[in-house]
Order: sequence, then structure tokens, then C-alpha cells
Amino acid sequence: QVQLVESGGGLVQAGGSLRLSCAASGRTFSRYAMGWFRQAPGKERDFVAAISWGGGTTSYADSVKGRFTISRDNAKNTVYLQMNSLKPEDTAVYYCAATGYRSNWSLAGRYDYWGQGTQVTVSS
Repeated sequence: QVQLVESGGGLVQAGGSLRLSCAASGRTFSRYAMGWFRQAPGKERDFVAAISWGGGTTSYADSVKGRFTISRDNAKNTVYLQMNSLKPEDTAVYYCAATGYRSNWSLAGRYDYWGQGTQVTVSS
């Protein structure tokens, strides 16, 4: 079992930055690849970024490449999402999730555990 708790969301102006954190409970955190997804009102939950269990491999949605960076600290059981150059279209609830799969991290159905989400609002 892995429990995930996101933090770091908030209101920011366009062009600004936020850093999301996702703290995981359980001693098996390092066995899971981790992902971030987001869901805007009335829309489906979309893939944002993912990172392998050791942190050596990352994957990003085209819409955030070059602006967002995913990282993890297995000693702290935490995964991060650094978001720079934020745009109003980045406004959504952001969720972190854990998966035992080693590929196809963009598919929400491959994730076993989800956090409760944190709201990110980018004003124009």
C-alpha cells in the first residue's frame, strides 16, 4: 500500500512558477514509477509527467516540455513537479500517482495509487 499526499498548489500569475510535492507513505516507494496528472473542470484527466523508480528516466506531455521538471528523492519518499513559465491553460487539479509498470506511463489506468489532488490556478 502506498498513500500519496500532494501539496504546493496555489494561485500564481502567468509566467510564474510553482513547485508541487507529493509525499508517499510506505517503505516500498522506491519500487514505483511516479506520475503527475492534471484535470481541468469538465475535462479528462491528462498525463503531465512521469519518472522511473530510480529517477533516471523521465517522460513529459508535449504541452509541458521545457517548462516542467519532475524529480524524486527516494530517501524522503517524495516526488516533485517544478512548474515554470506557467500559463492560464495549466490551471487544473494536479494529482500524483504511483505505478508498478515500467512503460506507458501516460496511461492513467496503469497507476495503482492516487493522491487527493492539489489545485493550481494561473491567472492571466
